[in-house]
Amino acid sequence: MRPDVEYSPVGEGLGMREFWLYVWLRRAAVIGAQITGIGLTLVISVLSRPGTSLFSWHPVCMSFAYCLCLTEGILVVSADGSLFCCKSRNTNVRLHWFCQALVLVAAATGLSFMVASKNVSELGHLGSWHSWLGVCTLASTLLQAAFGVCMIFSKLLRLSSSLQRLKLYHATCGLVVYLLATVTVVLAMFSDWFQASVKGAAWWGLLLLPLFPALVVMNQITNAYLPRKKITS
Repeated sequence: MRPDVEYSPVGEGLGMREFWLYVWLRRAAVIGAQITGIGLTLVISVLSRPGTSLFSWHPVCMSFAYCLCLTEGILVVSADGSLFCCKSRNTNVRLHWFCQALVLVAAATGLSFMVASKNVSELGHLGSWHSWLGVCTLASTLLQAAFGVCMIFSKLLRLSSSLQRLKLYHATCGLVVYLLATVTVVLAMFSDWFQASVKGAAWWGLLLLPLFPALVVMNQITNAYLPRKKITS
Protein backbone atom coordinates (compact mmCIF):
# COMPACT_ATOMS: atom_id res chain seq x y z
CA MET A 1 0.00 0.00 0.00
CA ARG A 2 1.32 3.43 -0.85
CA PRO A 3 1.88 5.54 2.29
CA ASP A 4 1.01 8.81 0.58
CA VAL A 5 -2.03 9.61 -1.50
CA GLU A 6 -2.13 12.74 -3.60
CA TYR A 7 -5.20 14.93 -3.40
CA SER A 8 -6.16 17.99 -5.37
CA PRO A 9 -9.12 20.36 -5.54
CA VAL A 10 -11.58 19.67 -8.32
CA GLY A 11 -11.02 22.12 -11.15
CA GLU A 12 -7.40 22.90 -10.32
CA GLY A 13 -6.22 21.22 -13.49
CA LEU A 14 -8.52 23.49 -15.47
CA GLY A 15 -6.87 26.60 -14.04
CA MET A 16 -9.98 27.54 -12.09
CA ARG A 17 -7.95 28.40 -8.99
CA GLU A 18 -6.40 31.33 -10.89
CA PHE A 19 -9.78 32.75 -11.88
CA TRP A 20 -10.55 35.48 -9.34
CA LEU A 21 -14.33 35.31 -9.80
CA TYR A 22 -14.32 31.58 -9.09
CA VAL A 23 -12.28 32.12 -5.92
CA TRP A 24 -14.52 34.88 -4.59
CA LEU A 25 -17.69 32.96 -5.40
CA ARG A 26 -16.38 30.01 -3.39
CA ARG A 27 -15.54 32.29 -0.47
CA ALA A 28 -18.96 33.91 -0.65
CA ALA A 29 -20.59 30.46 -0.66
CA VAL A 30 -18.65 29.42 2.46
CA ILE A 31 -19.61 32.60 4.32
CA GLY A 32 -23.21 32.26 3.12
CA ALA A 33 -23.33 28.69 4.40
CA GLN A 34 -22.07 29.80 7.81
CA ILE A 35 -24.61 32.62 8.02
CA THR A 36 -27.35 30.19 6.98
CA GLY A 37 -26.31 27.73 9.71
CA ILE A 38 -26.31 30.47 12.35
CA GLY A 39 -29.68 31.82 11.15
CA LEU A 40 -31.29 28.38 11.06
CA THR A 41 -30.08 27.67 14.59
CA LEU A 42 -31.52 30.95 15.86
CA VAL A 43 -34.87 30.41 14.11
CA ILE A 44 -35.28 26.87 15.46
CA SER A 45 -34.26 28.00 18.95
CA VAL A 46 -36.82 30.81 18.95
CA LEU A 47 -39.58 28.54 17.65
CA SER A 48 -38.74 25.92 20.28
CA ARG A 49 -39.27 28.36 23.17
CA PRO A 50 -36.63 26.65 25.35
CA GLY A 51 -37.65 26.05 28.93
CA THR A 52 -41.35 25.59 28.26
CA SER A 53 -40.96 21.80 28.28
CA LEU A 54 -38.35 19.06 28.23
CA PHE A 55 -38.90 18.59 24.51
CA SER A 56 -38.24 22.28 23.82
CA TRP A 57 -34.54 21.76 24.55
CA HIS A 58 -34.19 18.94 22.01
CA PRO A 59 -34.39 21.06 18.81
CA VAL A 60 -32.28 23.77 20.46
CA CYS A 61 -29.44 21.37 21.28
CA MET A 62 -29.62 19.49 17.99
CA SER A 63 -29.70 22.61 15.82
CA PHE A 64 -26.78 24.02 17.82
CA ALA A 65 -24.87 20.76 17.31
CA TYR A 66 -25.47 20.10 13.63
CA CYS A 67 -26.63 23.35 12.01
CA LEU A 68 -24.05 25.51 13.79
CA CYS A 69 -21.13 23.59 15.32
CA LEU A 70 -20.80 20.90 12.66
CA THR A 71 -20.99 23.47 9.86
CA GLU A 72 -18.41 25.72 11.54
CA GLY A 73 -16.19 22.76 12.40
CA ILE A 74 -15.99 21.70 8.76
CA LEU A 75 -15.72 25.11 7.15
CA VAL A 76 -13.17 26.50 9.62
CA VAL A 77 -10.54 24.27 7.95
CA SER A 78 -11.75 25.19 4.48
CA ALA A 79 -9.14 26.40 2.00
CA ASP A 80 -11.55 29.14 0.95
CA GLY A 81 -11.64 30.77 4.37
CA SER A 82 -14.53 31.31 6.75
CA LEU A 83 -15.90 33.85 9.20
CA PHE A 84 -13.92 32.43 12.11
CA CYS A 85 -10.77 31.07 10.50
CA CYS A 86 -7.31 32.25 11.55
CA LYS A 87 -4.09 32.62 9.62
CA SER A 88 -2.54 29.77 11.56
CA ARG A 89 -3.42 26.32 10.25
CA ASN A 90 -2.83 24.79 13.69
CA THR A 91 -5.27 27.24 15.28
CA ASN A 92 -7.93 26.36 12.70
CA VAL A 93 -7.40 22.65 13.36
CA ARG A 94 -7.86 23.24 17.11
CA LEU A 95 -11.04 25.20 16.39
CA HIS A 96 -12.17 22.20 14.33
CA TRP A 97 -11.54 19.91 17.34
CA PHE A 98 -13.41 22.28 19.64
CA CYS A 99 -16.44 22.48 17.33
CA GLN A 100 -16.54 18.71 16.90
CA ALA A 101 -16.39 18.25 20.68
CA LEU A 102 -19.31 20.67 21.02
CA VAL A 103 -21.23 18.60 18.45
CA LEU A 104 -20.86 15.49 20.60
CA VAL A 105 -21.81 17.25 23.84
CA ALA A 106 -24.80 19.11 22.37
CA ALA A 107 -26.06 16.04 20.49
CA ALA A 108 -25.85 13.88 23.63
CA THR A 109 -27.68 16.56 25.60
CA GLY A 110 -30.38 16.87 22.95
CA LEU A 111 -30.83 13.10 22.90
CA SER A 112 -31.15 13.05 26.69
CA PHE A 113 -33.89 15.68 26.63
CA MET A 114 -35.80 13.76 23.96
CA VAL A 115 -35.58 10.47 25.86
CA ALA A 116 -36.67 12.18 29.09
CA SER A 117 -39.57 13.90 27.32
CA LYS A 118 -40.75 10.61 25.82
CA ASN A 119 -40.54 8.86 29.16
CA VAL A 120 -42.49 11.58 30.97
CA SER A 121 -45.16 11.58 28.26
CA GLU A 122 -45.13 7.75 28.18
CA LEU A 123 -44.70 7.78 24.41
CA GLY A 124 -42.85 5.18 22.38
CA HIS A 125 -39.37 5.76 21.02
CA LEU A 126 -38.22 5.53 17.38
CA GLY A 127 -41.68 6.01 15.97
CA SER A 128 -40.78 8.11 12.92
CA TRP A 129 -38.26 8.38 10.10
CA HIS A 130 -36.91 11.49 11.80
CA SER A 131 -36.00 9.54 14.91
CA TRP A 132 -34.45 6.64 13.01
CA LEU A 133 -32.31 8.95 10.88
CA GLY A 134 -31.39 10.83 14.03
CA VAL A 135 -30.02 7.63 15.54
CA CYS A 136 -28.06 6.95 12.34
CA THR A 137 -26.69 10.49 12.47
CA LEU A 138 -25.56 10.07 16.08
CA ALA A 139 -23.89 6.74 15.29
CA SER A 140 -22.10 8.27 12.29
CA THR A 141 -21.00 11.20 14.45
CA LEU A 142 -19.36 8.81 16.92
CA LEU A 143 -17.62 6.99 14.06
CA GLN A 144 -16.38 10.28 12.63
CA ALA A 145 -15.04 11.30 16.03
CA ALA A 146 -13.30 7.94 16.36
CA PHE A 147 -11.49 8.46 13.05
CA GLY A 148 -10.53 11.95 14.21
CA VAL A 149 -9.03 10.56 17.42
CA CYS A 150 -7.16 7.94 15.40
CA MET A 151 -5.70 10.73 13.26
CA ILE A 152 -4.51 12.67 16.32
CA PHE A 153 -2.96 9.65 18.04
CA SER A 154 -1.99 7.65 14.94
CA LYS A 155 1.64 7.26 16.07
CA LEU A 156 0.70 6.38 19.63
CA LEU A 157 -1.87 3.79 18.50
CA ARG A 158 0.55 2.38 15.87
CA LEU A 159 -2.21 1.94 13.32
CA SER A 160 -1.51 0.14 10.07
CA SER A 161 -3.47 2.68 8.01
CA SER A 162 -1.60 5.74 6.76
CA LEU A 163 -2.46 9.24 7.95
CA GLN A 164 -3.76 10.16 4.50
CA ARG A 165 -6.09 7.18 4.51
CA LEU A 166 -7.36 8.11 7.99
CA LYS A 167 -7.96 11.66 6.77
CA LEU A 168 -9.99 10.28 3.88
CA TYR A 169 -12.04 8.08 6.23
CA HIS A 170 -12.60 10.98 8.62
CA ALA A 171 -13.66 13.37 5.86
CA THR A 172 -15.91 10.82 4.14
CA CYS A 173 -17.60 10.00 7.44
CA GLY A 174 -18.00 13.72 8.10
CA LEU A 175 -19.74 14.13 4.76
CA VAL A 176 -22.10 11.25 5.57
CA VAL A 177 -22.83 12.80 8.98
CA TYR A 178 -23.63 16.18 7.47
CA LEU A 179 -25.92 14.75 4.79
CA LEU A 180 -27.74 12.58 7.36
CA ALA A 181 -28.09 15.57 9.67
CA THR A 182 -29.50 17.67 6.82
CA VAL A 183 -32.12 15.05 5.96
CA THR A 184 -32.99 14.68 9.65
CA VAL A 185 -33.49 18.44 10.01
CA VAL A 186 -35.66 18.52 6.89
CA LEU A 187 -37.79 15.64 8.20
CA ALA A 188 -38.20 17.49 11.51
CA MET A 189 -39.91 20.28 9.58
CA PHE A 190 -42.69 17.85 8.65
CA SER A 191 -43.45 17.20 12.33
CA ASP A 192 -46.70 18.39 13.89
CA TRP A 193 -44.76 20.69 16.22
CA PHE A 194 -42.94 22.52 13.44
CA GLN A 195 -45.90 22.73 11.05
CA ALA A 196 -48.00 24.19 13.86
CA SER A 197 -45.37 26.90 14.39
CA VAL A 198 -44.54 27.77 10.77
CA LYS A 199 -46.95 27.85 7.84
CA GLY A 200 -47.15 28.96 4.23
CA ALA A 201 -44.21 30.42 2.32
CA ALA A 202 -42.10 30.66 5.48
CA TRP A 203 -42.31 26.88 5.92
CA TRP A 204 -41.17 26.28 2.34
CA GLY A 205 -38.31 28.73 2.79
CA LEU A 206 -37.10 27.04 5.97
CA LEU A 207 -37.49 23.63 4.32
CA LEU A 208 -35.05 24.58 1.55
CA LEU A 209 -32.66 26.52 3.79
CA PRO A 210 -30.60 23.54 5.08
CA LEU A 211 -29.85 22.41 1.54
CA PHE A 212 -27.53 25.33 0.78
CA PRO A 213 -24.92 24.70 3.51
CA ALA A 214 -25.14 20.97 2.71
CA LEU A 215 -24.14 21.64 -0.90
CA VAL A 216 -21.30 23.92 0.20
CA VAL A 217 -19.98 21.41 2.73
CA MET A 218 -20.21 18.57 0.22
CA ASN A 219 -18.25 20.65 -2.30
CA GLN A 220 -15.61 21.59 0.28
CA ILE A 221 -15.02 18.01 1.42
CA THR A 222 -14.93 16.48 -2.06
CA ASN A 223 -12.62 19.22 -3.31
CA ALA A 224 -10.21 18.82 -0.41
CA TYR A 225 -10.13 15.02 -0.14
CA LEU A 226 -11.04 13.63 -3.56
CA PRO A 227 -8.02 11.52 -4.57
CA ARG A 228 -6.46 11.94 -7.97
CA LYS A 229 -5.77 8.22 -8.13
CA LYS A 230 -7.56 5.26 -6.64
CA ILE A 231 -6.15 4.16 -3.31
CA THR A 232 -4.95 0.57 -3.53
CA SER A 233 -4.03 -1.62 -0.61
